[in-house]
Amino acid sequence: MAIYLDNNATTRPAPEVLEVMQRHWRDSFANPGSQHAAGRRARQVLEAARESIAAILGASPDEVIFTSGGTEANNMAVLGVDNGRPGTIALTAGEHPAVMEAARHLQQQGWALHDLQVEETGRLDPNQYAGLPWADLKLVAVILAHNETGVIQDLAPLQAECQAHGVPFHIDAVQAVGKIPVDFHKLGAGTLALGAHKFQGPRGIGALLVRQGIRLTRCAFGGHQEADRRPGTEVVPLIAGMARALELFHAEQESRQRRLSELRDRLQSGLQAGCSPVVINGAGAPRLPNTLNIAFPGVDGEALLVALDLEGVACSLGSTCASGSAEPAPVLLAMNCPAEVLRSSIRLSLGVENTGEEIDEAVEIISRLVQRLRG
Repeated sequence: MAIYLDNNATTRPAPEVLEVMQRHWRDSFANPGSQHAAGRRARQVLEAARESIAAILGASPDEVIFTSGGTEANNMAVLGVDNGRPGTIALTAGEHPAVMEAARHLQQQGWALHDLQVEETGRLDPNQYAGLPWADLKLVAVILAHNETGVIQDLAPLQAECQAHGVPFHIDAVQAVGKIPVDFHKLGAGTLALGAHKFQGPRGIGALLVRQGIRLTRCAFGGHQEADRRPGTEVVPLIAGMARALELFHAEQESRQRRLSELRDRLQSGLQAGCSPVVINGAGAPRLPNTLNIAFPGVDGEALLVALDLEGVACSLGSTCASGSAEPAPVLLAMNCPAEVLRSSIRLSLGVENTGEEIDEAVEIISRLVQRLRG
């Protein structure tokens, strides 16, 4: 049986989520904008989900905008600052393409981009904040927990600088929500993106949290849904599924984090013992409890990935949004990893369905293949 260790790419929807969605595909099919009884029932389900998500994430219900996923949410936040007067956007070096490519689109319209440098651990260097071009900044966009390394940022110092200079602050929390506690108001962000399929919810649904008083330029046009902020008929069953997935995480977040951390550390220590030398990318920094980005110097990462697939172990070279690219992962370049680490790194990301037996089997398979590929 395959061992699935690619949960940062996507997760299997929880059985409880599938059950909720199935019920609402049947019972809440009506357009929630319709005024008849069936539409009102769908609207009640929609707003109950909004209230639940807001409560768990430390937001107000009217700050939750439903989107098609984390990518659209990030695009809305970045492109929404464009009011026709170009400025500068500061973003994390090695950012996710959902933020980076949106920023590059604005760069083509005359905007300037400024990379926020990270240290060798992958954490932002706070010493650079005083020297940022604050007078020209129109947006600071950062990733809370990196999708490839799992490194979690301390955003409080940067948020304080943004607040002092009156600069909008966007957080890409797509990999963080549903894995670690996230509180929108405590983080002090103007906007925050999330996507349901990263935490056992359905694909095709996400949200952008927008702090009260923040105005974004519209990127799409059509209807007046989501308080005129995102047109398109809301997909009630997917929204209900996302809310249920987040509720499941919230109910057992401490035990989930503890169990995943134990399994991740078991995988890490097993590989350190079984196929040294290895390099743990992001070691020394706080990381998501489920994420291990590991390099096997002397091994080609792509060759290892193919060999693991043949042995029934699913993992990744990094962000699936950049699949097909032979270039090193941007975040590892930003961390100044040596060439042998860049070539030999893979990402192993665990989920709630993984067992200790699977982890031990994965250690045996990976160790054997690494030794074989090293010759």
